[in-house]
Amino acid sequence: QVQLVESGGGLAQAGGSLRLSCAASGLTFSIYSMAWFRLALGKEREFVADISWRAGSTYYADSVLGRFTISRDNAKSTVYLEMNSLKPEDTAVYYCAARKFGMGNSRRGSDYAYWGQGTQVTVSS
Repeated sequence: QVQLVESGGGLAQAGGSLRLSCAASGLTFSIYSMAWFRLALGKEREFVADISWRAGSTYYADSVLGRFTISRDNAKSTVYLEMNSLKPEDTAVYYCAARKFGMGNSRRGSDYAYWGQGTQVTVSS
């Protein structure tokens, strides 16, 4: 049974930082590309960042480029999202997602087979 469990969310002030983690189990983590998406109240789900399984290439949404960093530790079956210079508009539930193999990077939610339960990030102004 595949499980993705996010942690690290919480309350931060604008300009602050948070680090999200997503621990995976029940799958061969090293052959899965991983991504972070977010869902803000009243908005559609938004792609945030992804990291490929093979070369570890990364891709970011324009809204977080230069502020967020995605990384992975295959030995720990964990993907991270380092969030700096947080803004109130970053407030959302953040989800990690996994897709097996996958060519290159993908921002399409439909490409991802497994999803976590989400972790709330709230940024106050």
